Amino acid sequence: MLQNTSSGKSATIRSGTINLLNTIVGAGILAMPYGLKSNGLLFGCFLIIWSSLTSSFGLYLQSKIAKYTESHDSVSYFSLSQLTYPNLSIIFDSAIAIKCFGVGISYLVVIGDLMPKIMESAGVSSDSIFVNRNLWITVFMMAIVIPFSYLKKLDSLKYTSVVALFSVMYLICLVLEHYFFEDNGPAPEGIHWFGPISLKSTLVSFPIFVFSYTCHQNMFAIINELSPSEQDGSQTRQSNMIIRNAISISCSSYLLVGITGYLTFGESVNGNIISMYPKNSLSSLFGRLCIVIMVSLSYPLQCHPCRGSINHVIYYIKKGINDRKSSNTVREPGYSQLASDVESSNEADSSADTSFVSTTPVEGAQDSRGHYPIAVKLSKRNFYIITTSILFFSYVIACSVTSLERVLAFVGSTGSTSISFILPGLFGYLLIKPINGATELNKKEQLCKYGGLALSVWGLLVMILCLSATIFLGASE
Repeated sequence: MLQNTSSGKSATIRSGTINLLNTIVGAGILAMPYGLKSNGLLFGCFLIIWSSLTSSFGLYLQSKIAKYTESHDSVSYFSLSQLTYPNLSIIFDSAIAIKCFGVGISYLVVIGDLMPKIMESAGVSSDSIFVNRNLWITVFMMAIVIPFSYLKKLDSLKYTSVVALFSVMYLICLVLEHYFFEDNGPAPEGIHWFGPISLKSTLVSFPIFVFSYTCHQNMFAIINELSPSEQDGSQTRQSNMIIRNAISISCSSYLLVGITGYLTFGESVNGNIISMYPKNSLSSLFGRLCIVIMVSLSYPLQCHPCRGSINHVIYYIKKGINDRKSSNTVREPGYSQLASDVESSNEADSSADTSFVSTTPVEGAQDSRGHYPIAVKLSKRNFYIITTSILFFSYVIACSVTSLERVLAFVGSTGSTSISFILPGLFGYLLIKPINGATELNKKEQLCKYGGLALSVWGLLVMILCLSATIFLGASE
């Protein structure tokens, strides 16, 4: 079997699916029964499926764009912006960094909120140090979050993702077990089988479905770490299979938990299904512990893209717009040349680590036509400084606050919609072009191009809707 193993590429369809799935399925699965309560069983299931389709189309466009940019080894939102609107790169990367940083903080807040309750359910006195939220944030930071956040390849997180997904599987089994075996009496009152309770309830709960499939910040990193092979096919084929697997499994999981959880508790269900089960139950206690494990192992998947985007923002601040426009390399239409890292290779040798693929492309990457550079160097020094800064500030903020719902609602409304819909759609519309000497787009290419434009418009509508719900109705992610 012929396979390209250069650049330390070790990702496979299986590992890519595991990491993408773990990025998708997080604590949001616990709110699915509440989402169905707010929208009715039938319409709520439609929203889950519709959100999966729009999200998967955004992921598909990312895979498609990677092919059209002719830079399979080095695709990122940064590299794409260099082909379209270079001066907006800092905005794109800032949105990704803020979104991922905010979600990472929320994971630590969940740990701090749940562990004291777990200790109390286990019989620990309320005066004990073991019910101190900051203690548990510190423990999980030191034991899990920090060590795994310093892993350099996204593919290296596949084993932690497996553990996190086992936690999700347990939660699903817990919900199913209570529905089929313990709470299998008559259906509770207040079940709305078809339409929503009200327009307000739909608007308030709509962000739950939209944000539950946000994983696009890691898609390019997965593509970059894939290698073409005779067995699995091209990078495009492999990435499409990863998208199909991850979206279908997550959608099925959301439907299972949403339907059975809602039918178990009816109108009394709240935004966290596991809090509905007896606190002193051993199975419920273990379920809460699974949530803590799941979010602590999911933090590195947010740190990874956040680090790469911050590296880009630092580059812009350091170099400035004028420096980016000046280059000794001859420019060609459609490319905004940046100061090439190759020009300072002697300096880079002492700090650069070319043994890994960061969230963004490999260091010094160029596309198939030799355009330099479409990636910003992530040196060892910057790698450790940025990672340490992310961990430190997220730890301080998580220990200082107890609720980030409203802040995360704003971040999610802007960051999630930008990453999931607006940017993939916009780049798809701008970059998809005839290939192989053709002068016109074929039907599939036209569908992707103009479908990308429609996805961007949808993203703008979703952003307006979610922001309005957050500001006027108090919705939160």
